[in-house]
Amino acid sequence: MNVFFRPPKEEDIDQIMQIENAGFTADEAASRPAMMDRIHTISDSFIVAVNEKDCPIGYVVGPIISKRYLSDDLFESTRPNQPFGGYQSILSLAVAPGYRNCQIGSKLLSVLEQQCRLQNRKGITLTCLESLIPYYKKHGYQLEGLSESQHAGVAWYNMVLELDDTPNEF
Repeated sequence: MNVFFRPPKEEDIDQIMQIENAGFTADEAASRPAMMDRIHTISDSFIVAVNEKDCPIGYVVGPIISKRYLSDDLFESTRPNQPFGGYQSILSLAVAPGYRNCQIGSKLLSVLEQQCRLQNRKGITLTCLESLIPYYKKHGYQLEGLSESQHAGVAWYNMVLELDDTPNEF
């Protein structure tokens, strides 16, 4: 199976929302207006995996932020990304049900990491449910404790992949 990666297009919204709603509970999932706002505002940090027919089969999206951890306001409003530095956040990593267990999520994380290294990001930060901690650890993310997030009323955990290899100067 060939998988290709590209920025989102407006016409992808129906398929992206189907994937989002299949991957998250109603309380966790982004709304259609919020996802369209992300397509318009942060397409430079929104990567879509597509099949041979250019149909979306998965995606990863999140804004560049200055802080190490996500805050709940990121799920509500989107601001344009700074071109370099900061932390790449992940608000959603989702794969269409028919394409799960095909390494699409892993490939999306890898493409995102490559992009972040080119843009000199400090790291990639996300919050995840406890059940997903082993998945992200397998991809090099470090567990940094319980998040302050109250998103969807569930417990979230902070995970970070450090990309800034510059030694700290004292």
